[in-house]
Amino acid sequence: MLVARLKQFFVEEHWTFAEHERPALPGSPASPEHPVARRTAYAAIGTLLGITGGLGTALVSVNTTALQGSLGLDPAEIAWLPTAYVMTNVSVNLLLIKFRQQYGLRPFAMIFLGLYAALTLAHLFVHGFGSAIAVRAASGMAGAAVSSLALYYIMQALPAKWRLKAVAIGIGIPQCATPLARLFSPDLLAASEWRTLYLFELGLAVLCFAAVSLLRLPPTERRAAFEPLDFVTFTLFAGALALIAAVLGQGRILWWTEAAWIGWALVIAIPMLMAALVIEHGRANPLLNTRWLGSADIVRFTIVTIMARVVLSEQTYAAVGLLNVLGQNNDQLRPLFAIILLTSIAGVAASAITLNVQKLAHPVMLSIGLVAIAAYLDSHSTSLTRAPELYLTQALIAFAATFFLGPSLLFGMTRALQAGSGHIISFIALFGVINSIGGLGGSAMLGTYQSIREKAHSAAIVQTIDPTNPIVTQRLGAGSAAVGRVVGDPALRTAEGGALLSQTATREANVLAFNDVFRLIALLAAATTAYLLFLLIRRGWRERRSAAAAGVPA
Repeated sequence: MLVARLKQFFVEEHWTFAEHERPALPGSPASPEHPVARRTAYAAIGTLLGITGGLGTALVSVNTTALQGSLGLDPAEIAWLPTAYVMTNVSVNLLLIKFRQQYGLRPFAMIFLGLYAALTLAHLFVHGFGSAIAVRAASGMAGAAVSSLALYYIMQALPAKWRLKAVAIGIGIPQCATPLARLFSPDLLAASEWRTLYLFELGLAVLCFAAVSLLRLPPTERRAAFEPLDFVTFTLFAGALALIAAVLGQGRILWWTEAAWIGWALVIAIPMLMAALVIEHGRANPLLNTRWLGSADIVRFTIVTIMARVVLSEQTYAAVGLLNVLGQNNDQLRPLFAIILLTSIAGVAASAITLNVQKLAHPVMLSIGLVAIAAYLDSHSTSLTRAPELYLTQALIAFAATFFLGPSLLFGMTRALQAGSGHIISFIALFGVINSIGGLGGSAMLGTYQSIREKAHSAAIVQTIDPTNPIVTQRLGAGSAAVGRVVGDPALRTAEGGALLSQTATREANVLAFNDVFRLIALLAAATTAYLLFLLIRRGWRERRSAAAAGVPA
């Protein structure tokens, strides 16, 4: 009896659907009509799943400094935690899509949510560095599954005519997790350091498991999906991307030319990636359709979306980094993060409301243009800049970050569906790579540029410090006086005054370096906006020319 009940709990059910209710693709749920109460429940569960999927990495990535101290790790070690998440998250969708197609949505949901909860629970008892890496890697795999489930639940919450709007909402909800984590995670850390973070994550995982257990998704249509070469391709592709993610996550911390393993990782990753693409190029039913991925539309989509992910790192790396350098931490930045959360939600809502499948490039162009304006305004920061002066610009960037995602995803999905349903796996893999590697690469690029510019500004500032200059002498004297009550030795007081002046010079160099980063972001965002505008103008001109040639009034 128990075995039969367990089988019923995990196995996909068989429902009968009208033709218009059938799943659009194998592996996706059917689209029956639901009563309002059930739609409300689907919306609540979808929101819970989306926030849980986003918090899986956000709780760690926004608290690396606190976790580093409580876990006793050095900067390179703590950087492995968010990196390990990306290493598994970036490519696992290749297999998850086929798993849903072959085994159904129910086993998919129960297995991956159960695995996520079990590993998080285990980490509360085995809390070494290795187990932390294992949990983050498992969270990366589970996060991809949870995000997919969130999208499907949100799609069930809205009527069929609004399914595309549901996609914009479902893809946008996880993006609200980062400002949410910054708002309440300081309180969790204060309660019991890192254990409370993992206990909270465990609670979310258990809640998701219970909610999905109680309210199933409508079943999908299944088919035999896996082929032996799928696992060869996945091993090569996932291994290559994991190595690239490790390089991007560790490169600016260990420094690109200082750690020999970084070069060896790239030497191994590039041939592995090329081998995977060569295998897929010759297959009849490829996981990755290389011909379609190399088409002009998809290449342009890739370039624009990567640039969007890079410039959107302005908020997660540059603005927060500047405020941290100026002595502000998560506790002091709560009003800023509350504004970011609210405008992120507004971006999701605006994206869904204004969605127009005929004009998907327009919101992407608007979003990147807003980043260009905000980054340029931020480039005038000084050592007196505080969070309130960044409220407007960071609100603009938070809005842009969620406003562009839905149209960007739908642009690629419509192109994939036009080419044939078999191209969906290729597109989902591409979109995952762009967002994961693009975000990690954006932070790596901006962090590297900031480090280089900080060294240049430090050298320039130090060269102008002349001990015989009366102003410099006055600053040294003020620094010595500041420690006079606790340091009696005059020579040591003078040295302490020099150290305080050196700290001030380093702070100013960092502020100038972050301003350079803001200007670089503004330049990249402006160039991307101009490129999109050019593409739209060219497309309009070609449409008018085709209409004129066909004798159709424009």
